[in-house]
Amino acid sequence: MTVTKTTFPSTLSPTPPARTGPRLNRRWLAGLGSAAGALLLWEAVARFSGLPAFLLPPPARVWARLLDLLSDGTLWRHTQVTLLEVGAGLSAGLAVATVLGYVIAKSPTLERALTPYIVASQSVPVVAIAPLLVLWLGPGLLSKVVVCALIVFFPMLVNTVVGLRSVAPELRDLMRALNATRWQTFVKLEVPAALPVLFGGLKIGATLAVVGAVVGEFVGADRGLGFLVNLGRGQYDTALVFVAVGALVALALGLYGAVTLLERRLLRWKR
Repeated sequence: MTVTKTTFPSTLSPTPPARTGPRLNRRWLAGLGSAAGALLLWEAVARFSGLPAFLLPPPARVWARLLDLLSDGTLWRHTQVTLLEVGAGLSAGLAVATVLGYVIAKSPTLERALTPYIVASQSVPVVAIAPLLVLWLGPGLLSKVVVCALIVFFPMLVNTVVGLRSVAPELRDLMRALNATRWQTFVKLEVPAALPVLFGGLKIGATLAVVGAVVGEFVGADRGLGFLVNLGRGQYDTALVFVAVGALVALALGLYGAVTLLERRLLRWKR
């Protein structure tokens, strides 16, 4: 008796998952290589350019200053202050911009009435009105939070309006045909449709909030990373300035990464 062996096409066999390890490794190696090259260039310029150390300290001196600030807790204390200002300002700006953006997206009449004033308010640099805010609200936390919120407000407002208006009219008609309530339409349709655009604005707002906190601390503060930058500048302690600026960069990158991680978690359905 002859036994016939049945073979299946190779297309039915499971496809092995794509390997991303080497690509990620190359990306990390490229980043480390560029960072090492920048440090070497910095060291060479600091040593052979003839510039005094208070103008351009070598990386070793900045590293030693960083260790000093970490050992006595100074850097962490000032970072906490700036982080609190950024978090409160970002939350306040996000809340006001989201609510007002929803109202404007739903009411063209209100949009025509408010848009000139909103645009006019953005034509005045926050740096110019920050001294007034510190004068009116005091040099404490509130003035820094307001400065952060003002910087965050406009990009979040625009992204909220654009995101809500990006919903296809056919989907709105479908929700009406299903007798969905306004709340159901908001939760099931408008929020999911607007989230990708909102997260784009939130990434911008998170980094701008750091700028707002530094602006407020420059104008009047006795704590915070912006205060450390001012202190180092006044004392010609350029290594302190480098450390504070590096901490601000790390803070902005951390906030951006946190928003990106949250976006990936909430928008899995888009992938």
